[in-house]
Amino acid sequence: MQELTHYINGAHVKGTSGRFADVFNPATGEVQAKLPLASAAEMDIAVQAAAAAQPAWAAVNPQRRARVMMAFVGLLNKNMDKLAEALSREHGKTLPDAAGDVQRGLEVVEYCIGAPELLKGDFTDSAGPGIDMYSMKQALGVCAGITPFNFPAMIPMWMFAPAIACGNAFILKPSERDPSVPLMLAELMEEAGLPKGILQVVNGDKEAVDAIIDHDVIQSIGFVGSTPIAEYIYGRGCANGKRVQCFGGAKNHMIIMPDADLDQAADALIGAGYGAAGERCMAISVAVPVGEETANKLIEKLIPRIDALKVGPYTAGNDVDYGPVVTAAAKANILKLVQAGVDQGADLVVDGRDFSLQGYEDGFFVGPHLFDHVTTDMDIYTKEIFGPVLSVVRAKTYEDAITMAMDHEYGNGTAIYTRDGDTARDFANRINIGMVGINVPIPVPLAYHTFGGWKKSAFGDLNQHGPDAFKFYTRTKTITSRWPSGIRQGGEFNFKPMD
Repeated sequence: MQELTHYINGAHVKGTSGRFADVFNPATGEVQAKLPLASAAEMDIAVQAAAAAQPAWAAVNPQRRARVMMAFVGLLNKNMDKLAEALSREHGKTLPDAAGDVQRGLEVVEYCIGAPELLKGDFTDSAGPGIDMYSMKQALGVCAGITPFNFPAMIPMWMFAPAIACGNAFILKPSERDPSVPLMLAELMEEAGLPKGILQVVNGDKEAVDAIIDHDVIQSIGFVGSTPIAEYIYGRGCANGKRVQCFGGAKNHMIIMPDADLDQAADALIGAGYGAAGERCMAISVAVPVGEETANKLIEKLIPRIDALKVGPYTAGNDVDYGPVVTAAAKANILKLVQAGVDQGADLVVDGRDFSLQGYEDGFFVGPHLFDHVTTDMDIYTKEIFGPVLSVVRAKTYEDAITMAMDHEYGNGTAIYTRDGDTARDFANRINIGMVGINVPIPVPLAYHTFGGWKKSAFGDLNQHGPDAFKFYTRTKTITSRWPSGIRQGGEFNFKPMD
């Protein structure tokens, strides 16, 4: 049995708490590794090492820090297959999906190569008589990130790459379900030239999370996960005086107008609803066709596409559409919600409850499900399922459809399929949701824009990656300077106004 480690001060370090978590192979249900769960004392060791290393790193000029990011990008590309295989083995994603996970993180690292430009301050010459004024962006110090299981490469890089490019040290607490890739990323960052101690990986559970929240050296916390935990970390972290950004759950609607290309919409729903077994915060889990005719035609197009989905382990080839969910508990929760949908009166058009894969009966595979005639009071509509389950909620009018999405407590992402520019423009302007797709099913912004939801999907005033990341991981200091002309004058008690 493999025993995994923490990564502290440039070395793999065994856990000392005596507590461990099992790391499963989701395809077989077998335990493949033991993961140490850090105590508060172990977290403190990592934080102190980061605090000792950070001032020298912050003093390195931004161009040289950017060169580390350049080298890291090269190493990510060189090790892409190795990273994807390790990710698939612990998460269950298909290999192409796992490589995409790494790639979307890599793109944020590429953006961070622009740190010299992004960290420039402002300067005003002669703000007053003989007075100049300028601002500088300075690192916070030691920052921390708590990341989820569903993107074990991408989301850690969304956090630590901009934080480190800004001159901070970073403590990463990855998900205990798939920790190997974060450990590999830390190794590759140091191979790229990052000094030891600047990126630490400390594995753990709630004890480690609370140690991050309460540690007085840690200046900022990033989190992605469920809304209840996001609210907990945000509230307690802010109360402790930290800068905090937390991203929570989602229930993403896709509205299909009567004028939409229904083949295009159906294809989009298959990828957005069932890709990665639905374990994406930007997955489309609710389809809202407008009008009965639109709904009937959409269902007709969805059923054969869903029936044709290939579910299997990542080792079965690149034509597998999606793999298992991450744990047995996740599978049980998905099936519980599916049963609740049936009990509450939804029409289960495609029933995947009896899905079983020969030779992988103990794996955490969940068959695809499609519900029709879902109503907004049902559990399968109100709750985030995080599985391969698509709910169709029929709307009579466009106004009914947009109101439905706007009234939901989550506001992560949404999409509309239409050929009408005026409808699309109205939707984009009015919708109270952070990321919007127009004939695009999963509107995840590219690295040079920002990622973030609204309502109970996000807590904090800045988004992830893009320009917001460089604001989040720096403080602005403003300096007002005056150099004497050489003629000593007496003291002044009032600030002179401009002439």
